[in-house]
Amino acid sequence: MPLIQTNGIELFYTERGEGEPLVLLMGLGADGSLWEEHVRAYERHFRCILVDNRGAGGSSQPIGPYSTKIMAADTLGLLDALGIERAHFSGISMGSAIAQEAALSAPDRVISLTLNCSWSMCDAYTKCVFETLGNAYSLMEADDFQKLLQLIIYTPAYHEQHLSVLETAQQAALAHPSPMTIHAFLSQCEACISHHTAGRLGAITAPTLITVGDKDIFTPLPLSIAIAEEITHAEKQVFEGSGHTHHWDRLEEFNRVTLDFMLRHREAIQARRDEDEA
Repeated sequence: MPLIQTNGIELFYTERGEGEPLVLLMGLGADGSLWEEHVRAYERHFRCILVDNRGAGGSSQPIGPYSTKIMAADTLGLLDALGIERAHFSGISMGSAIAQEAALSAPDRVISLTLNCSWSMCDAYTKCVFETLGNAYSLMEADDFQKLLQLIIYTPAYHEQHLSVLETAQQAALAHPSPMTIHAFLSQCEACISHHTAGRLGAITAPTLITVGDKDIFTPLPLSIAIAEEITHAEKQVFEGSGHTHHWDRLEEFNRVTLDFMLRHREAIQARRDEDEA
């Protein structure tokens, strides 16, 4: 099994494709396998490294506290173990918060940075969202919790068009053989709440792309705008009519936009190699 020891825990990861390394960090309560629909596009160009964050999937679920800074150290330790000096980083939701901390703590290791449905600090509303999800996970059956989560991350339009898909996901959550423990989920929620890079993001020099849905009610659009105001060189892509899951409900467009960005910012040595092969 692809497990490595890092930062005092076992971290589970999988690899797909060849090329420059691309670290993929998923969000709250999710494991790296949820990148599947994106990796199908990315793996033709990049060595994709799908990480199960601390507390999720096949990784250790230690007692907290967790923080995005700790999880960034986990990820950088994974790169050390794999002998990778530099990589592209892309994170969705909590994964984007982890990616911010990685870029701040090890700027020389980041080729490009993609922040999807992100935030630099919780406002009162977003703090309440994470607290409510933590309480719900502690109290609700898995299918009911999945339904609540879907109401927050998917738009009403997506529910109208894909209700059967959402209902299947609810039943899958109920049948999951090894669900995330309550303490691990709560610890990830606390990491999201305590995440605070506001005022520091201006130090990020890596090429940066910010993507967000304008109907996101989980981490609303103004939170991404605040990041863009600090990382002044960042590119920003707003998916109109889409919510927190713009990366899924606008899959082809999202893959095209993010892949184009990363390909434009491959290191010169790789770009020259590709030109020679062509």
